[in-house]
Amino acid sequence: MVSPVYLRIVEDIKKKINSAELKPGDTVPSEKALCDEYGASRMTVRKGLAVLASEGYIYSIPGKGNFVRKPELNKYTIYYSELKNSINSVDKAKLLEVNIIMPGDKLAADLQITKNKNVILIRRLFYTDGEPVAYDIKYLLYQKGMPIVEKEIEHATFPEMLSPGVPPFALKKEIIIYAATPGEDIKRYLNIYNELALLVVEQKIYNAENKPMGLGITYYRGDYIKLQGTSQ
Repeated sequence: MVSPVYLRIVEDIKKKINSAELKPGDTVPSEKALCDEYGASRMTVRKGLAVLASEGYIYSIPGKGNFVRKPELNKYTIYYSELKNSINSVDKAKLLEVNIIMPGDKLAADLQITKNKNVILIRRLFYTDGEPVAYDIKYLLYQKGMPIVEKEIEHATFPEMLSPGVPPFALKKEIIIYAATPGEDIKRYLNIYNELALLVVEQKIYNAENKPMGLGITYYRGDYIKLQGTSQ
């Protein structure tokens, strides 16, 4: 099957960039030159260039043309789910608490709300092969009449808790990863009897207006989680 012309343009320019025939800062052949080389319309050429730009290979300067982008060598994409990572999958979740609370100063600041705004608190414990491996807390902005279905919450990931009322593609997610020594309550839940540091993953989810919808904090035993990232 013959590839569309715009994809041939994309792959040919990628090959030139990956082989260093075209280097960061170099000018990409002009639209006219590409039209002549491939016998393509200007619309087809622009479609190919748009794909290259969206994938981070090139950038455009109005009136000057397209240029090879310098790769971001320190940028990685991390694939993360509360319930599954590269060395472990959660096979059971236990719902510890669902409650409506008033936020303290820090939580109110994190969620960009006043202290008289109701927040839904959800606490869960995750298990693998009968062993507790993670302690999970979620804070969701409460809306009047918002249904709280405990059975659905028990096994849902954070985006799934929020997406019923918001299109998934409208959600913006932010993640922070760090190590921390747990308090006595978390030690008790995870059967920890020493000063073992936990891997903590904080998630914040925003709506299309860039307003926080919820905050999630998950504390993992380090021997049950491994996160991986890839650079593109």
